[in-house]
Amino acid sequence: MDTLVSSTSATAPVALRKLYFLRFAFAAVWAALLFAAGGTLGPVAVTLLLVYPLFDVAAAIVDIRSVRADGGDAPALRVNVAISSLAVVGLAVAATSGVPAVLRVWGVWAITSGIVQLVAGATRRKLGGQWAMIISGAVSTVAGASFFAQAGGDDASLTSLAGYAFLGGVFFLVSALRLNRARNGA
Repeated sequence: MDTLVSSTSATAPVALRKLYFLRFAFAAVWAALLFAAGGTLGPVAVTLLLVYPLFDVAAAIVDIRSVRADGGDAPALRVNVAISSLAVVGLAVAATSGVPAVLRVWGVWAITSGIVQLVAGATRRKLGGQWAMIISGAVSTVAGASFFAQAGGDDASLTSLAGYAFLGGVFFLVSALRLNRARNGA
């Protein structure tokens, strides 16, 4: 049977909870920094745009190692590593063309990674705390489409990405708290 995450041992929720708390903290700080950088492509904003998918790659690798330590497999997470790695390259190239190009690349990344997150959350739902991840994946997919659409308008700005990242972080926080409740039998 090929599943996205086939391990549901007792250590998996603990590792996920820690990772989800870290992802929330990172998203909150990143969003604040991007918002402070303004809606234009300055050196700080470009750096932040590249760091976000790099952090996503690192978090997925940590998650993959956690799953493997429990004897499981995580093909969706490996797909996420590839998608986010491509996003780094795409964003680096897009940043040389302007905000609309960045929003298009970010939009495509949000759509594809949102679908992967939705599927991974659905597969892990027995661990508890995954409904927020499922909803987050769906929201990411819709938000990605809106970024792509925003790129064609006169109001193209990077500040909407800050709100998106913060909301994603909130979903990670909710999942971490739900995993804690599931672990404690609540």
